[in-house]
Amino acid sequence: MADVPRIMPLIDHSRSIMRANGNNVQWEGYPGTDMIGTDIAKGIGHLIMQQDCPAGYFALLQEPEPTYAVIGEGLWLDDSTPYGTLHRLACAPGVQGIAGCAFTFAESQCASVRVDTHLTNSIMLHIIQSRQYTRCGVIYMRDGTSREAFQKMMYPMVTPSLRQYVEQFVLPLYRHFDAAHGVEHVQRVMAQSMELMGKLTARGEIGLNADMVYAIAAYHDTGIAGGRETHHLVSGRIIRNDQQLREWFSCQEIETMAQAAEDHRASLQGTPRSLYGMIVAEADRDIEPVTVVRRTIAYGLAHHPELDTEAHWQRTLQHLHEKYDEGGYLRLYVSCSRNARQLALLRELIHDQMRLRQLFDHEMRAASNKN
Repeated sequence: MADVPRIMPLIDHSRSIMRANGNNVQWEGYPGTDMIGTDIAKGIGHLIMQQDCPAGYFALLQEPEPTYAVIGEGLWLDDSTPYGTLHRLACAPGVQGIAGCAFTFAESQCASVRVDTHLTNSIMLHIIQSRQYTRCGVIYMRDGTSREAFQKMMYPMVTPSLRQYVEQFVLPLYRHFDAAHGVEHVQRVMAQSMELMGKLTARGEIGLNADMVYAIAAYHDTGIAGGRETHHLVSGRIIRNDQQLREWFSCQEIETMAQAAEDHRASLQGTPRSLYGMIVAEADRDIEPVTVVRRTIAYGLAHHPELDTEAHWQRTLQHLHEKYDEGGYLRLYVSCSRNARQLALLRELIHDQMRLRQLFDHEMRAASNKN
């Protein structure tokens, strides 16, 4: 408890930085000395020292965060991996790099890290995004105020050198794709693929290769630069032609991976040729209703900029009915995924035209303002 008096000035300074940057919501009377003392007593509070002086503080919780149980406007990357949560990040005046130390420590200790912040906390938002966290949606505090929610997966079951190669040379390709096939999308597909592998293994499906599941998900949309209609085939060719993959996979494994990428499209006629193809196809569905509408609008704005709002509305309606409604071409392959429930919710939205139009108008304004 002797550290508490040394930590509180860090909290006060960080609160003043928030106020100076227009964030007048967070840390109003929080955190207090009792909370910091409890952090220390539980062993979750971490004081960073530089030259024998307090430089920074953060708390790392490795138990479920109650306010994360319900998330709006999206879904967490996965629902089963134990996660750590960073809270109460603070630093001393003039000290830099504290956030990096806190995030690096958390990512070394946890298979997944979740974090939230207020929309006006521009400094923290920049840090979170620079460390390649995925925005998952909105969570609500006990007082009813909202926070932007983010998550990052560490994938400790994947060979480190493969993970490093994918992060350095494959994922950056998605920065150049439209929002519907961008970095956030591939991160979701990777997380869901790995979660499905874990669920299938728990149900007795043996022999699944974690490196293959990870790589297939990472490469599945790399062919989008060649056009949406044939991107699955181009992705397969990219996998076959990437000589670096031979460091981790046999020729037979690479062919299975290429076929899985080719089979992931929702409009596929027939069934994926392997369980790997079924996993990435199921993970690629991402059927959370708000996300589906947002991605549909994003694709339309990117590829049909000449359309006006009403034309985009009609295009959105047509796409949702053709793909997701009863009789649509989308199919599910893995019964233990969360997609069946999300598809039911999406169909309810499709059939409620007033609610769907309200969501469309909201997302259309947000997308237009962003552009």
